[in-house]
Amino acid sequence: GSELIYIKGCKTKNCQSIILRGPNEMMLDEMSRTVHDALCTLKRVLESSSIIPGGGCIEAALSIYLEMFATSIETREQLAIDQFAEALLVIPKTLAVNAALDSTELVSQLRSYHNESQKIKGQGID
Repeated sequence: GSELIYIKGCKTKNCQSIILRGPNEMMLDEMSRTVHDALCTLKRVLESSSIIPGGGCIEAALSIYLEMFATSIETREQLAIDQFAEALLVIPKTLAVNAALDSTELVSQLRSYHNESQKIKGQGID
């Protein structure tokens, strides 16, 4: 079963502890590195007050842009640009599959959000 460890009566109230438990040293080392990476990321976000999107966002946005750009070209390069745009979607699809999520649904939603954000009002780009 699960065990809880309570640490009471600490002199300082402004600090927190993270206690890691694992089956072996290798797993504990990996957990420690993961927590360290997460805390460093949080520290950087708080210091810079800006976030760069991840999870395939950049690739999805570029894919949408390239698909729109490809339709403006009348030569065979249009096909190459369109195929490259499709290849960019491998990254968000792979991330979704690795997270055990429905990649088709998530990539569709991601593309829809990016498509809406790339519409330019008054210029007829839909």
